[in-house]
Amino acid sequence: MITNAINAIFIKRVTNRVDKEYYPKEEDGFVKHCQTLHEIDFTEGKWLVLATANYMLNDIGDVLDEKGYIGKGIERVMSPYTIMMMLVVFFTPVVCWLFSISQREHRVPMSMWAKEFHDKRYYLHAFGYVIIVKWKEMTDLINDPIKSEVGHWTDLIYAIEGEFTKHVQDFFMNDTLTTILNFHYLFIYLFLIYVTTVYFAYTGDRDMTDKVTLNYLLIYALAVPYYLFFNVEVTSSWIPGMEALLYHDGAYTVFYATHDPLDNCVPSLHVAIPFGILMLNYLHVKESGGTMKEWRHYNYFLFVLINTILFIFSIMYLGIHWFIDIPLGLLIGGVGALFIHHLQPRLRNDYGSFFKGFNKLKIKRHAIVEGAITLVMFTLILMAVNVQVENSDDRVSYRLGPEDSAYDIIQELKYGDVVTSNIKNLDSSDNLEVVYIPVEESAKAMENGSIDWDYITSLGEHYVVGPGAEIEIITENYHVY
Repeated sequence: MITNAINAIFIKRVTNRVDKEYYPKEEDGFVKHCQTLHEIDFTEGKWLVLATANYMLNDIGDVLDEKGYIGKGIERVMSPYTIMMMLVVFFTPVVCWLFSISQREHRVPMSMWAKEFHDKRYYLHAFGYVIIVKWKEMTDLINDPIKSEVGHWTDLIYAIEGEFTKHVQDFFMNDTLTTILNFHYLFIYLFLIYVTTVYFAYTGDRDMTDKVTLNYLLIYALAVPYYLFFNVEVTSSWIPGMEALLYHDGAYTVFYATHDPLDNCVPSLHVAIPFGILMLNYLHVKESGGTMKEWRHYNYFLFVLINTILFIFSIMYLGIHWFIDIPLGLLIGGVGALFIHHLQPRLRNDYGSFFKGFNKLKIKRHAIVEGAITLVMFTLILMAVNVQVENSDDRVSYRLGPEDSAYDIIQELKYGDVVTSNIKNLDSSDNLEVVYIPVEESAKAMENGSIDWDYITSLGEHYVVGPGAEIEIITENYHVY
């Protein structure tokens, strides 16, 4: 009877509805109010789960999966990341066909794809991408625990370059430009990572297929220590008046909140990876003795070059990266490309034995030089981290100006985990407003590229923290806040 009453409340809100009559079954049942889905024993009886908002049901698939039942179905399949990957799959053959028009003779026929995949060991490349995905998941998992110990370096970066990126954003601010660059920053970046490998494989270039795949693996490996031990907050969380044009766009909010720690700024992989591709192209052509314009992949090279330039601009304009991320990204991309260019032929044994050309003197020399450099770098890392640990409690997490907005992410918890968030207003005159809300619900208040505070405060738990005051928020539920 209670269920019927609840149904009647919501049915009244539905227009153009044909009335239906519902009759309860004769079997006895009961109504149970639960804080979490884990409190329900689905092994007993039949259950109708009702919630006041859709986000409260997001975890039901995970709960059922844990217990061996059916998962979320279509909702899980159609996540934002899945949609993006579907676009990647759709456009990949289009791009491969388009940029290979002038080299039809090099295209691998469809009937030969399986043989090509096996003979050239491209299954190793696919495995490499799987490693990267899992590696990122692991990095994101340990990012916050390490950050809580070592703090971040945002104040140092701000002291060095100031508000340069805000000037860039203010000068070019335009709604149409923002919409274009938001899509470009997310989709084209993912697209370049995957399509480049497929393109070179499709056009029969084994060496470049190897190099761009290894490039992705190595550059990410070089960047991970920075992300774990040298955290830097995004510019929109630190520069007063800097707009988070990407993160406050409802179309992308949920995706980034569930995939981006928001402090993996330095260096920018949006710069490092495509620049590494460009450098590999250049080194490959230089070694062959030709010119870039004569190379059969020149059009694709231009495609990557144009997108790299757009990435350099967009990472500053959108309120994400600092200017220093650009030269560091170029450096890592260049160093990685140089290493991979010389490593790939040895992995393929194109020179014969892997160690052909090496002698005892050369090995000893390199062991001393590279060993000394590695030892110095490791020592500097330990010293820097130690300094950060000693001062982490004294560093602020965000710098906001009047009317500024920023958000932090509490990642999805494992069963039994609890997160305590302590929020303190260090300002001496202005109040700090905080909304504690599931990320799926927050997107409703960001449909126009900015946070509608009048609306968002009605969607979640709203707190006003006075000057010098502090609040504590405890998270026990199993979705992202």
